[in-house]
Amino acid sequence: MTVELVRSSAHDSDVLFAARVSTQGEKTLDAAAAGTGATDRDRGLINYLMRDRHGSPFEHNSMTFYVQAPIFVFREFMRHRIASYNEESGRYREMRPVFYVPGPERNLVQQGKPGAYDFAPGTAEQTATAQWEAREIATAAYASYQRMLDAGIAREVARIVLPLSLYSSMYVTMNARSLMNFLSLRTKREGSHFPSFPQREIELVAEQMERHFAELMPLTYEAFEKNGRVAP
Repeated sequence: MTVELVRSSAHDSDVLFAARVSTQGEKTLDAAAAGTGATDRDRGLINYLMRDRHGSPFEHNSMTFYVQAPIFVFREFMRHRIASYNEESGRYREMRPVFYVPGPERNLVQQGKPGAYDFAPGTAEQTATAQWEAREIATAAYASYQRMLDAGIAREVARIVLPLSLYSSMYVTMNARSLMNFLSLRTKREGSHFPSFPQREIELVAEQMERHFAELMPLTYEAFEKNGRVAP
């Protein structure tokens, strides 16, 4: 999975001036222009906002990521209707023959009940089967796709034979509040107030986005962790 931070306007100071306008009004303009340091008072305010779930101050920022992942990951990603997406189009370009094949480290055996699944390692035979089947179907599907294109069939029709393991790419733009909501659901962490059980492939994407978030907004990220990884 590939995640790149393309551009951002995201700082802890964005949260602070947005929150303080409720009591200071136009006096916050100077702080908004100059930024602010990570004082104990700033840390306390951000923690208070996070703890008591005053969410709107966390919306006054922006992060744009470029993501490459299998289409089945994107379909889970786009369940989060709190971001802006632009994805590569199979109508307008010929899709590349890049497909996801689970590696040997991918746990394969599902255990538990719906909504709380856990996964255990597969046997060597199960891993070999998963990899062989994934490669076989991808190879056959792409050959079918090429035959349809060669016959003059439109790309938007030919693509219907391609499996969800095909890689695609997209830009996704969201603010910190939206990102924290995404992270709370798409990562599994000890200490989370509401445990989540994400599919491992989307968690790999979320983990990379989380590292960028922690670097851009360290006070906000610290409060997110401290308060059980619950989006405000």
